[in-house]
This record gives sequence, C-alpha cells and structure tokens, in this order.
Amino acid sequence: MAATTPLISIESPAELSTAPPREVAPGFGERLRDSHGRAITDLRVSVTDRCNYKCVYCRTGEEGTHYAELAIADYLRMIRAFVALGIEKVRLTGGEPLLRAGLVEMVEDLAQMRTAWLPNGSPATEGLPLDIALTTNGHLLESLAAPLKAAGLSRVTVSMDAVDAATFARITRVPRSFERVLAGVRAARDAGLGPVKVNCVLLRGFNDDQIEAFAEFSRRERVIVRFIEWMPLEEPSTAPDARNWKPETVVTMDEIVARLNAVRPLVDLAPNATSETARRFTFDDGLGEIGIIAPVSRPFCGHCSRIRLTSDGKIRTCLFSQSDHDLYGLLRRGGTDRDLQTYIGQVVLGKEARHHIGEPGFQKPARNMVHIGG
Repeated sequence: MAATTPLISIESPAELSTAPPREVAPGFGERLRDSHGRAITDLRVSVTDRCNYKCVYCRTGEEGTHYAELAIADYLRMIRAFVALGIEKVRLTGGEPLLRAGLVEMVEDLAQMRTAWLPNGSPATEGLPLDIALTTNGHLLESLAAPLKAAGLSRVTVSMDAVDAATFARITRVPRSFERVLAGVRAARDAGLGPVKVNCVLLRGFNDDQIEAFAEFSRRERVIVRFIEWMPLEEPSTAPDARNWKPETVVTMDEIVARLNAVRPLVDLAPNATSETARRFTFDDGLGEIGIIAPVSRPFCGHCSRIRLTSDGKIRTCLFSQSDHDLYGLLRRGGTDRDLQTYIGQVVLGKEARHHIGEPGFQKPARNMVHIGG
C-alpha cells in the first residue's frame, strides 16, 4: 500500500479569519459572523435524506431514511431568515435532492430572493439574486436539468466516483448507473448549468485507479473534476462491500497532485474566493480543470463561510458538530421571523474553530453525511 502524508488538522491562529471576533449575536441590520470573525455567507440545505444510491463510502445499505422532510414553504421561510442575515449562496442537497417533489418550484421561489448586502459589504436596498446551486448524484438529472435552469438554478455539482462503468456500479450498488449519470452531466452542461463540477471521493485500493481517467474526463467533457479526501462520515458497517474510514484509506492531495503531474504538468489557478474549499489547477495546455478538496490533510477551517440546515430543520455549524440546533422547532412553536434570525445569530456564535480529524479523542458526529446534507 502506498504511503500517505501524515493526517493533520492543526491550524495556527494566523489561519483563522483576521476579522474581529464576536461575543454577541448580530443585531438587526448586521451581517452574520461567528465568534472567530468569519462571515457566514453560504447555506447548505438538505431537502431530504432519502437517496436512490447506497454508495459504499457513505451508506451501508443497512439503514434507510432517519429524519423527516418538511414542507417546502417551511424551508423557504427558514432560508429567508438566513438571507436577511447575509447569506449569499444557497446549495440544495440531500440525500438526493432530485427525489424531492416540488424542487423546481422551490428553486423558482429562491430565485426571487435578494441578498441583504452588496459585494462591497454595504447594506443593500435592493440586493443581488442568490447564487443557487445543487448537489446531486445525477441519476435523475437528464430530464430535470433544463427545468431547473429555467427556474433559476445557477450551478450543479454531480457526485461521480468513477469513470469506469463497472467500478461506478460497484460503488453505487445500482446496476447501469454510470450511463444515467453521464447523461445527466451532459444535460446539465448543455442546459447552461456550468461549469459543471464533478466530485469524486477517493478511497485507496478501491477507486484511486480512476485519477488519471478523471483527468481525461475533465478535458473531454469540459467539466471541472474535483477530488475529495474521504472523511469519517460513513455509516459504520460490517457488510463485506462496506468501507469504514481509516487514515490509511485517505488518498491525500500531495499524492493526487503527483499522479496528475505525471499525466501532464499542472498549473495553479487562483481561488475564486477566500473561502473556496478546493485548490484549483489546470494543465499546461489550458485544457481541463481539476480541484482538490483536502479537509483531512490540508484543513481549510480558518476561512469557513458555511452553515447547514438538515432536512428536519436543524442547524449544524460544522459537518463534525456533536449537536444540532432546532430552528424548525422554533418556527413550529410560532416564532416570528425576528425570532428565527436571533436564534440563528446565537447558534452561529458557537460555530467551531475547526474539526479534529486525526487527533486523539476525535469523535465522529452523531449524524452521517447522508443525514446531514452534502
């Protein structure tokens, strides 16, 4: 087995945001920041924890849906509360969000919302449209790409962990799934939901032989391929084909870069934003784009701008949080919009400085990835 770079999650204070820390929740008319000074601008909303795949690194196949789905109107009301506090980007996730009835109409409603601040940080009397994105496994995307684009969807990311059909089916445990996803990727690209991003989670000894093929896929299909280091967010299982997280199974950024450089020399690309999670590359001829997201070997917590809302209406301040915060419960009890905003501000103050993967005493979150939202 090839050696891996030591797994670390230590970050110096200099890597945290240099904005002043907060000790109290934002008042009305103030932008949402956590206690470490980080502006929170990106909201990920899971609209279901149902999924039509049972990928071996995520779902064991032994557990099904755990959490309730809410009415679309309830998600929209909670999202409006976040937008009033400074959210600029909303990503719809699952489970598999394309399983959710009413999703196109939900995107139409989101497209009518406007940001509360302008890019220069000043309050907006008439803000900009939200950046609305979707993460999907792509199985149902072919027929939905054009309607979603027409509704106002900005971008789409497709989870696709192999470009070899047999390997792909072994990962998803769904026969003939590769052809469906490839058709979805092409439909999204043709509908203008681009540049389409294709996310691949790498597991050593399982699909790490796909790295070079994905480089060619990026160049041929005109999509951005992003490799993601595997994180400990799977459902534990004793099933023969399941994969339980181990440090040695992580394929690190350094190894991915070395293997891609052997295909063609890589050239660094500038980040699109300070909070961007992927390190970006193209090849020396400018054809194709590769991103590498390395939360295990190269944590990027210091610039985190994300907050998450689960399918049952709980706020999670980090993928690895040990607790949920029941925003929907407040809504259900008759909370006003101002009540929702106040609660969000208080919760965000408790956002963790970083995760602790690979450190002594690290604890996996109570929810697995599919039940949090990708």
